[in-house]
Amino acid sequence: MAFPSIAIIGSRGIPAQYGGFETFAEELAVRLVKQGVDVTVYCEGRSGPDTYAGVQLEYVPTPHLGGLTTVLHDFRALWQARKKYDVVYMLGYGTSLFCMMPKLAGTEVWMNMDGVEWKRDKWGILGKTWWKMMEAIAQYVPHLMIADAEAIKSFLQNRHTSLPDIVVIPYGATSLDAKPDPTALEEWGVKPNEFHLVVSRFEPENHVREIFQGYSNSKSPYPLIALGTTRKPTAYTKSLDAIARRDERIILPGPIYDRRIDALRYYARTYLHGHSVGGTNPSLLEAMGSGNAIIAHDNEFNREVAGEAAAYFSSSANVAMLIEELDSDEALRVDLGERSLQRVKNSYTWERVEETYLNLLEARLANRLGRSMVVST
Repeated sequence: MAFPSIAIIGSRGIPAQYGGFETFAEELAVRLVKQGVDVTVYCEGRSGPDTYAGVQLEYVPTPHLGGLTTVLHDFRALWQARKKYDVVYMLGYGTSLFCMMPKLAGTEVWMNMDGVEWKRDKWGILGKTWWKMMEAIAQYVPHLMIADAEAIKSFLQNRHTSLPDIVVIPYGATSLDAKPDPTALEEWGVKPNEFHLVVSRFEPENHVREIFQGYSNSKSPYPLIALGTTRKPTAYTKSLDAIARRDERIILPGPIYDRRIDALRYYARTYLHGHSVGGTNPSLLEAMGSGNAIIAHDNEFNREVAGEAAAYFSSSANVAMLIEELDSDEALRVDLGERSLQRVKNSYTWERVEETYLNLLEARLANRLGRSMVVST
């Protein structure tokens, strides 16, 4: 059957080279195109290929204006897309005000509510105020809200008295059943199952300092590789550097966006995940899909995703204790990894994500033809 056309806005573009939204946009767009959907992804930059794996690419040149760059980019993309598509899918709510443009033009607007952005410590008073305003405005703009976790849906329903239709569609992950080439590990001087791993932006709400402190206080004989970055040096990142300088076991390669990360995830002894203000976090899913033994920060988002397939910490002391426990108990470590992989295969496949979005688009088409809209998730 024919599906409505859809534009995906709010990522930096595809192919993915940066983070969660980019990976999600690529996976979703490519899969929908294979099912016959007309998909366009709006990208940062002035030019590039016209298509990627059958997906149409539109480029929006935007001057670099610091924190306003993303706002201006989304504004321009939403203006260009306002009348061209049946559905505009906005990833994130940071520019929800401007989503009125396609809505007023008669286009259906979907919005992915992502995480609780205004809780991030990196934002000052103005930044937090902006995000709270955009979250409030998002109550009235989209025809459909999409939350990536039940905890995000509950959070929004508890904060706001009136919301549009809202459905929960978690992100997906690819299970690494085939072993990546272990020679990639030689770059960092480590061997399979003989290092711990962190993949994170170095920001307070990701609890990287607690992970570093806990690891440094542990007696682990295995190094900790921490892949991460921040947009600019801060007092927080300087404190992380100080811990790493005092402990030669901590390796800081910087961010890695290519496929070398597959080998690091697959062969890590444990994966430490400190994110606390998001919903279904893509990096956690990718680690689980790699069969990692997960040590995660204890919060409702991580527990919803990992369930009993992870060990949980709430302090640096917990981190030290759990690392030492998994270093000494091989059976427990292997069992946690197997549970992680199975949980992804059961609940977080990209095929499941694809099917759910196809159902949404089919319901959209049925609604246009005058039939009732039924959404199955």
